[in-house]
Amino acid sequence: MSEMFMIFPAKDPAAIRLVRIPDDFEAHESYRYVTALIADVEEESPDHTWADIETILEDHGFESLEYVLGPALD
Repeated sequence: MSEMFMIFPAKDPAAIRLVRIPDDFEAHESYRYVTALIADVEEESPDHTWADIETILEDHGFESLEYVLGPALD
């Protein structure tokens, strides 16, 4: 099975995040699962940061990755 990744878009390019999806998730399933995890963080801590979200994602098998933002295609 090929690796899958999830991009967390943002208006600020420095806030864009890239996460590797665990092998046992399908694309649509991972989207719903991550949405629920983020909602839990937001509910528990209104002043959350990316580090809070990253921690809970990693606790559930997702891996935050470094990346280089390429040139715009527009």
